[in-house]
Amino acid sequence: MKNSLVISGAVIVFIMGFFALFADFIAPFDPTETNVMNSLMPPSLTHYMGTDQLGRDVFSRMVYGARISLLVGFVAVGISTALGIFFGALAGFYGGKVEAFIMRFVDVMLCFPSFFLILAVIAFLEPSIINIMVVIGLTSWMGVARLVRAEILRLKNQEFIMAAQLSGVNDKQMILKYLLPNAMAPVFVSFTLGVAGAILVESGLSFLGIGVQPPTPSWGNILIDGKATLEVAWWLSVFPGLAILFTVLGYNLLGEGLRDLLDKRMN
Repeated sequence: MKNSLVISGAVIVFIMGFFALFADFIAPFDPTETNVMNSLMPPSLTHYMGTDQLGRDVFSRMVYGARISLLVGFVAVGISTALGIFFGALAGFYGGKVEAFIMRFVDVMLCFPSFFLILAVIAFLEPSIINIMVVIGLTSWMGVARLVRAEILRLKNQEFIMAAQLSGVNDKQMILKYLLPNAMAPVFVSFTLGVAGAILVESGLSFLGIGVQPPTPSWGNILIDGKATLEVAWWLSVFPGLAILFTVLGYNLLGEGLRDLLDKRMN
């Protein structure tokens, strides 16, 4: 409770999560309902964040967009974290040729700028939420693998691990029961920071038109609607931009705060 970064980040994350979870009850209008008679109306007591070119309520689309963005963030980072833990544990525990092969593959993957790698893969697939989550997850696991490998290499020389080896524990039990539970602290921090990165990637892809496809609302495709009407409908750019800013800031603050807390405990 004394760590201001954790508290600030947790408050922002909680608020965004609350809107995403209860979007069906919070949104006053159907986010896909069109009414051209109300197009490009400024913020008012009826439409809190105005309307877009088709007369859709921007506030309702923002609330449902929070659900899409957070879903993509958590699922994509869940995939990347699972892959990173698996390959990092194999590399750290077995060493030798296994470690060399996995880590050289990690090095090759890291040579490609992640966003452009995602763009290249998405270009050959049908744009959909599932494809976006899977592609982001499959191209973002390398950092977690390095973290897990380093933690397991550190833990392998600890006395409790040596005692477990002498007691005849097999490799599977050694990794799952003794090594991984003690290597998860930096992974948890990486997960928190990764959600912020995945939300940014999803927003960028949707802004470019190859992410979440209309009429499904996402912060990225609301932004692209605002690009063409920036001079006359500022709210279409400002509100989704602020939502992305504060959500990413919240997860970054939470991750940095957790890193500080874990570093103090480990030291």
